[in-house]
Amino acid sequence: MPEAEQKFKEVQYEFTAHLRDPDNNPAPSEIEDRRLEIYRGLLFRNVQGFLASGFPVTRKLYSDDAWHRMVRDFFSNHQSHSPYFRDISKEFLIYLNEERKPQPEDPNFLLELTHYEWLEIMLSFIDTEIKLDGINQDGNLLKQIPVLSPLTRLNRYNYPVHKIKPDFQPKTAPEQPTFILVYRDQQDKVGFMEMNPMTARLVELVAGNETQTGEEILLSIAKEIPSLSQDVIMHGGHTTLTQLREKDIVLGTKIETKAES
Repeated sequence: MPEAEQKFKEVQYEFTAHLRDPDNNPAPSEIEDRRLEIYRGLLFRNVQGFLASGFPVTRKLYSDDAWHRMVRDFFSNHQSHSPYFRDISKEFLIYLNEERKPQPEDPNFLLELTHYEWLEIMLSFIDTEIKLDGINQDGNLLKQIPVLSPLTRLNRYNYPVHKIKPDFQPKTAPEQPTFILVYRDQQDKVGFMEMNPMTARLVELVAGNETQTGEEILLSIAKEIPSLSQDVIMHGGHTTLTQLREKDIVLGTKIETKAES
C-alpha cells in the first residue's frame, strides 16, 4: 500500500474514533479543532435527537445528564451492523439488551419499554405491504379461514409498558402479564391494543393458521379453557374477530381455490 494511502486511512480512523468518543481518542493533528467541533456536535445531536423522538417515554424518564451519558455510551461504544439511519433505533435496542451495564437510574422495565416503543418505529418503517389478493374482506369469520395482517406484532410484557410515564413507574412487575398488539392499518397508521389472555391466544392461533375456520379456532380455545362455557367463547370470539377486522388486524378470510375446496 502506498505511503500516502496508508496515511490517509490512519487519519480516517483517527477522525471517526475521535467523533465517536472525543474524550478518549485524540483528534488528528491535521484537522483544525474548530472544524472538528462542527462534526462532533452535528453527529451526536442527530443521533440523540433521533433516539429521543423514537423513544419519547424512555427519554422522559431520564434527566438530561443521565440521558446524554447513555446516548454517548451507545454512540461511542456500540458497533452498528446497519449503515441506514432508520436502523439506529434497532441498534439502540441491541445496545441496551446486550452491551449496556445496568445503571442506578435505569428502571427495571427499561428493556420492555424500549422494545414496545421500538415496535412502533419498526412497523412505521417496515417495507411489508398489505396484499389483499386471495382475501375476502367481507368473508364469514366463523365459517371461513381468518387471515391476520402481516403488519401486526403481539408481545407479552411483565410490565404494563403502554401505561408507563414519569409519574407511573412500577418498581415491581404486577402478578398478571400485559399483552400488547401493535399494528399498522391500511392507511399506514400505527396503533396498539391491550389484550386479555384469551384474545391474545386467539390472535396467536389465527397468526399460525392456514386451514382452520374461525369457528374451529374458537372451539380449540374452548377446550383450553373448560371453566368458560363454549357459547360465551364463541360469541365473544366472533365479536373480537369482527373488531379486529375493523382495525385491519384481521384482513378478512382466505378465498379457497378449487383445489383446496
